[in-house]
Amino acid sequence: MSDGHVLIVDDDADLLEVTELLLRDAGYQTRTALNGRQALDAVNASMPSLIILDMLMPVMDGWQFAQAFRAQHGCSVPIVVVTAAEHARARSQGLDAVEVLNKPFNAGDLLNAVGRHFHVMTKS
Repeated sequence: MSDGHVLIVDDDADLLEVTELLLRDAGYQTRTALNGRQALDAVNASMPSLIILDMLMPVMDGWQFAQAFRAQHGCSVPIVVVTAAEHARARSQGLDAVEVLNKPFNAGDLLNAVGRHFHVMTKS
């Protein structure tokens, strides 16, 4: 069950902070992780409504995280890939990413992507 937050996963601390401030200013609750391993720990503690995922990170990259996440939790949580990696769009198709934004991205594009895919799961 999701608690209505966006998990931002990126090893660039400055970009992570800017993205977090942008989303919080837009009214979203956020959590952050610096790599895929921290992100797996974060989702096991509290399932997000949306994941913003960088692909090139140390410890566990975005592809490894997404594969592990999808294997454990399926496709119930949308993933928006935000990366400077070459061929990211083609490689992210196997991860069931709902959108791919290339770095550097426009703040409006990020907010639009989050707005399109952020849905709070409610208990029935």
